[in-house]
Amino acid sequence: MKKRLLVLTVLALSCGFLFTSCNKKSDAASAAKIPVTFAGTEAATTGQSRMMQAVADRLNETGRFNATVQVAGALSGDTDALVTQAKLGISLVVPSDPGRLASQFKIPDLNILMAPYILTDPAALKKLPDTKLFKEWQAELEKQGIVYITNMYNGFRCFYTTTPVNSVADLSGLRIRGFGNAIGNNLAKYLGFANIGISWGEVFPGIQSKTLDGCEVQVATADGARLYEVAKYLAMTKHYMLQSAFVCSSTFYNSMSESDRALFTKIMREAAVEYGAIIESEESKYYDNMRNNGVTIADVDIAEFQKAVDGLYQNNDLGFSAGLKDRLFKELAE
Repeated sequence: MKKRLLVLTVLALSCGFLFTSCNKKSDAASAAKIPVTFAGTEAATTGQSRMMQAVADRLNETGRFNATVQVAGALSGDTDALVTQAKLGISLVVPSDPGRLASQFKIPDLNILMAPYILTDPAALKKLPDTKLFKEWQAELEKQGIVYITNMYNGFRCFYTTTPVNSVADLSGLRIRGFGNAIGNNLAKYLGFANIGISWGEVFPGIQSKTLDGCEVQVATADGARLYEVAKYLAMTKHYMLQSAFVCSSTFYNSMSESDRALFTKIMREAAVEYGAIIESEESKYYDNMRNNGVTIADVDIAEFQKAVDGLYQNNDLGFSAGLKDRLFKELAE
């Protein structure tokens, strides 16, 4: 009996030692992984959020990363605030957009990527990271603590309103939630509406309470927010080709080895191209859902809206460098 107890005790101690040893090894392996969080404001169902989840999964599959995803404003409903957190060194990857980055980091030429009716073909974004312009913008942002990784097509933005919009004149005096930056303010200036730069989470209740007359946004986000419940008119102006501009902390990025940085960037850029195409292919179903929920969709004369914003470029309200548009299209074509 004593021998049996002795054997059991030895086995228990051995198992305990092995369990503790395995735990230590597991903890060490986990600690060796690179922690990173993807943080966005869009609903989990949108292409942007699904893209971030796919990237996180692919990074984790490499065994080099411990990537998590927080969307729908779980960390913050303010994109600029998330970018600021990344700038301070927190290991966040944030989908902003070129117009926001241009205003937040004082790089006016970045606005060209989101300026009304400049880029109109999602395919252009596949080549964008290889252009000299993109690399120059990367260098300017990195001086300010941010690494610009890639851009992804995230839908054309149109007007969702409580009253019909069939022409430019119909926007006059409406209170529309738009980008609270130079691009948003200048679009409002030339199309005649009042631009209200509030956070996305305030849009639905704002329209519901009639403090807003509508917003301009991409269809997947409008669908995810159930805007069809409060805004029954959609004008297909397609004034912005929205892009998710993915950025992260330069401190975080440069803390990785060269091989990990290359892997991280490759996975991000490949997923951006893949999910940009997915987002483009899914837009029709979202428009169908708008119709099915009682939204009247107006196919407006886009040429009229383009003409209305001509002054923005004639007056160079966005402060572009001389020849910027020609240079962008030349580099995209190379």
